[in-house]
Amino acid sequence: MKELKSKAADAAAFLRQKAGQPPETLLLTGTGLGDVSQALEVSAAFPYSEIPHFPAATAPGHAGRLLVGDIRGCRVAILQGRFHLYEGYSPAHVTFPIRVAQELGVRRLLVSNAAGGLNPRFRPGDMMLIADHINLTGENPLIGLQTNNGGPLFPDMTAAYDRDLIALAETAAQAAGLPIHKGVYAGLKGPSLETPAETRFLKTIGADAVGFSTVMEVIAAVHAGMSVLGISVITNINDPDHPLPARLEDIIAVARSATPNLEALLSGVLERLHGCDRG
Repeated sequence: MKELKSKAADAAAFLRQKAGQPPETLLLTGTGLGDVSQALEVSAAFPYSEIPHFPAATAPGHAGRLLVGDIRGCRVAILQGRFHLYEGYSPAHVTFPIRVAQELGVRRLLVSNAAGGLNPRFRPGDMMLIADHINLTGENPLIGLQTNNGGPLFPDMTAAYDRDLIALAETAAQAAGLPIHKGVYAGLKGPSLETPAETRFLKTIGADAVGFSTVMEVIAAVHAGMSVLGISVITNINDPDHPLPARLEDIIAVARSATPNLEALLSGVLERLHGCDRG
């Protein structure tokens, strides 16, 4: 962990020098959702390859850039693309951007993902506020950490997704006329998609949506003391009784078509964060 903390500090020092005023909020975008950055007044941009020790984003639909700027008066950093366990990255690599954000003093994480819908009320293109998650990856980014490494040994996860931020998002969605759901996200390791039997299991244990990301970053963010808002864009519906093949190109296309709504929702949340640019 000492080496990881040192590497995160190196990356944070690079960003402080190159990007100026540090962000208060980090936006982490999922598959096909990187265009949400169009709302950002960009002051600095970095390919991941330029940031010390940053992994490479290899998954389709992940641009692999870090943008810093302002949205509605809020100082924000946007990660266009994330890292996944299925790419062969360790939990420490997946959550490295969160540790860099921690070194920068980031206070909140707004994380989005593309997810398969399990709730029969959902339709492709819908958005779901994550109220809770189920970690089925078999991994945890806190394994091996000690209490002197930036957070508690046993962080409380009873409210991993900040209730005040969820309420803000519901208000922003209503004001913008955006339909919104709320539910439980199941995080799997991937990359193989769910069998019908696995889909039935996920529905039985209370999951409303499923994907291959988010839970590692959220656990690390809670450990780092950040407030978290999670949003899933539903790209396809998993019906175990009438299974249909899920093609990656279709998933990315639906995610991109939903980007304007996601951008409007995130902008509305940021607009309602009092003093977001002053701490």
